[in-house]
Amino acid sequence: MSVQLKMPTEDDWVPSPDDLPYHRLGGTDAAMALAEAFYDAMDAHEPELARLHELDAEGRVNRGTRERFGLFLAGWLGGPQDYTERHGHPRLRMRHGHLSIGVAMRDAWVRSMQRAMDARGITGGLRRFLDGRFAHVADFLRNVEE
Repeated sequence: MSVQLKMPTEDDWVPSPDDLPYHRLGGTDAAMALAEAFYDAMDAHEPELARLHELDAEGRVNRGTRERFGLFLAGWLGGPQDYTERHGHPRLRMRHGHLSIGVAMRDAWVRSMQRAMDARGITGGLRRFLDGRFAHVADFLRNVEE
């Protein structure tokens, strides 16, 4: 009897200490691009959510917010901890505590991130991993019942 070994594919990917989501995504530049795509999607499709952020003169989520989130993503995915060095510990619940985050806002945030990942062509195991992680964090930040 012969044993057939299945070669791993992109769809089989799971993070490991030697293969972090940060690297799989493409590093800091890719994390920054994902943050841009996220806020572009939010500006275009979730105006109520976008208005919770500081906006620029054109009414889009401002540059500082986009850059902070990109730095956060890079570190959160296993890359350099530039966000923490510049802004301190993320303390996500504390930093979002002044907002009423219910199911509708959580879902709007997740939709924006899904659109961003679609725009960036994120697929396979990395997409499955990020879909799960982003949904978990978005739900963790809910602080009101609807």
